[in-house]
Amino acid sequence: MAAALVAGYLLGSIPFALLTARRWGTADLRRIGSGNLGAANVMRASGVTAGVLVAFLDLAKGAVSVALAERFVDNGAAPALAGVAAVVGHIYPVWLRFRGGKGVATACGVFSVLTPAVMPPVMAIFLATVWITKYISLGSMLATIALPPIAYAIGTPAPAVAAAFAASAIIVFRHRSNLARLRTGTERRIGVRA
Repeated sequence: MAAALVAGYLLGSIPFALLTARRWGTADLRRIGSGNLGAANVMRASGVTAGVLVAFLDLAKGAVSVALAERFVDNGAAPALAGVAAVVGHIYPVWLRFRGGKGVATACGVFSVLTPAVMPPVMAIFLATVWITKYISLGSMLATIALPPIAYAIGTPAPAVAAAFAASAIIVFRHRSNLARLRTGTERRIGVRA
């Protein structure tokens, strides 16, 4: 169990946003745009291709964390715990003084493996919100808030529902600065360069 937690955390901690932005010529993503180490800020700072690549890599590290726990740990709760650890690792990476991204893409990867049936309605909420409002942060928060009740409603096993609640709480907490900017009308819309 401990190995699953540590592996999930370390995989989640890989700063793909920072590394990819540097590869695309952005000196330090933490000093550009929102300062966030996530796909949305990479997209603003380094372009759509880099942003999509980071989203895929962040999603992959969440999915791999769960898949490894399912494969190698003989405990029903291990995949859920590894998934939450990956989200925590992404948000609070040990390599970067615990200042990382906001965990949305990593959580998407986690729950795509942990409870795949929950992802279509959650993704629909995200896409519809972003399409209508052009705010990635708002779509991320609404989808994240919807994740636990949808997981529960479709009969997801208890460890995965608990993981959904934990991940949702951490991600919404991490978006508190976005909430403040949404209230004041200063949040960046999709398509605006950093």
